[in-house]
Amino acid sequence: MRVALAQINPVVGDLLGNATRILQGLDSLIETTGRQPDLLVTPELSLWGYPPRDLLFSPTHLQRQREALDTLRSGLAARQSDIALLVGVADPADDALHPALYNAITLVQVGGDQVVARKQLLPSYDVFDETRYFRPSRGAGQITLHNGDRNWRLGITICEDLWVDQELHGRRLVGPDPVADLIPARIDALINCSASPFGRRKAALRRQLAARAAQRLGCPVVYVNQVGGNDELVFDGASFVMGSNCETPLLQLPDCREAIQIWNAADRAPSAANQSTVTQRIQAEQQEMEALFRTLVTGVKDYAGKCGFQNVLLGLSGGIDSALVAVIAAAALGSDQVQTLLMPSPWSSEASLADALNLADRLGITHTIVPIETLMDGFQTTLTPALESVPSGVTAENLQSRIRGTLLMAMANQQGQLLLTTGNKSELAVGYCTLYGDMNGGLAVIGDLYKSTVFALCQWIDSSEASLCRKDLSLPAEGALIGSAILEKPPSAELRPDQKDSDSLPDYDRLDPLLIDMIEHRLSGQQLITAGHDPEEVQRIESLFRRAEFKRRQAAPLLKVSAQAFGSGWRLPIAAV
Repeated sequence: MRVALAQINPVVGDLLGNATRILQGLDSLIETTGRQPDLLVTPELSLWGYPPRDLLFSPTHLQRQREALDTLRSGLAARQSDIALLVGVADPADDALHPALYNAITLVQVGGDQVVARKQLLPSYDVFDETRYFRPSRGAGQITLHNGDRNWRLGITICEDLWVDQELHGRRLVGPDPVADLIPARIDALINCSASPFGRRKAALRRQLAARAAQRLGCPVVYVNQVGGNDELVFDGASFVMGSNCETPLLQLPDCREAIQIWNAADRAPSAANQSTVTQRIQAEQQEMEALFRTLVTGVKDYAGKCGFQNVLLGLSGGIDSALVAVIAAAALGSDQVQTLLMPSPWSSEASLADALNLADRLGITHTIVPIETLMDGFQTTLTPALESVPSGVTAENLQSRIRGTLLMAMANQQGQLLLTTGNKSELAVGYCTLYGDMNGGLAVIGDLYKSTVFALCQWIDSSEASLCRKDLSLPAEGALIGSAILEKPPSAELRPDQKDSDSLPDYDRLDPLLIDMIEHRLSGQQLITAGHDPEEVQRIESLFRRAEFKRRQAAPLLKVSAQAFGSGWRLPIAAV
């Protein structure tokens, strides 16, 4: 039994296009290997792309699903193929109750298609909201395929249905244990169709969960994950086959790119070639910064591409945040598709301007300098009569940011570019950002990176450990990209003379651990103090944090890479105590 793992990058809502991508992947596999699989497995909701959200309420899209399934069947017939496909679909229930759908897997063959599995555990935590659209199923999915001189009994689960080991996964949902339900069936292999977004150290956890399921069932586990960016979520792929008696995957697919590979179910030990791939994959995981960097690059590339943008624009200040975004954008789209705007004010240092220009030269990206002093004078002259005083303090600082934001939006509009914002998570948490100013843009690339993580990632980018990754992503492989001048500079918004972030905020080595405990661990004020944080800082930062909620609600979509990001998984009220 030859099983093909089809790690595809679907476009959300493009059901006919996604069906075509599946067939094209099959053609590419056959052309490359000269072999046909008996079964091709695709990710969860592979015809829709994950997450389809309220497109699932659209009758038009449900009709297109039927057309997409017909496309798959006719495609198999045209290829005179007896290959079976496992495809992720939304399965309408046979009543009028709500929710009206099941998250399901359909078996597609030349002779027809039928639903063979429905998801039992529906996540509704963090970014997931499946109970809004789907009803839970009862009973595990199974199919039997005849190959050669024997029948192969395959169990089928969908994503969360594998996450049932409380010891490994502390967020186990209330409900059945789909793995346990399959034990009496004595299946030959378990297939799990997933759409599991990137998370730090998450790939290793997936393998551990699969290994535990393989041990319980006494058979291999085939895990097929979606790859690519869809809005704020980035799926890292890294599909694999895990045997029941080994810790090393029998087959390992790469992360952050499409891939289709065949696993022969008769093989119960990893091949030498696969062993090398597995070793490289795990080594890359152990270097967390590389996994994080590749994920952000994938997120920018797909967000731009799927939204119809060929090139991007960002403001380049000479600071570390905009430098990191510029590097990510160049890796995602190519240096020739990245434009930067430098907008010095009277408070911008000559060193910062030089640092920005040097970075642009190292990356080979275009840059334009537009000084804003004249615009600042114009706003001051215009507003002074109405205010009966000269704009000062935070008002004057925010005016600079809003002038820059307006210039960036104007250029992006005129040139049809995607504007990337450059703010980090620490700033967004405490409101150290300006609405309709530096928050302007269509994507917040590093909006889920604390400032300390920004520094760590930039240090890795400039290290020798990153050279192979940089080369693979068509960045200069040798020498510094960020540069010591930017890395060693004290963080500053440069909106007034000699300004530093530390004038208004605790140093980031104290602020970020406090924010992590507030945001990701949800600790209260007294709990934060008990955990060792300074009481005065706790009180001040908690106040800033609450007051900034209205800004976060209006921020650009950000790429989620942490356990708790600001975005669809963050649902605090604005008007609250």
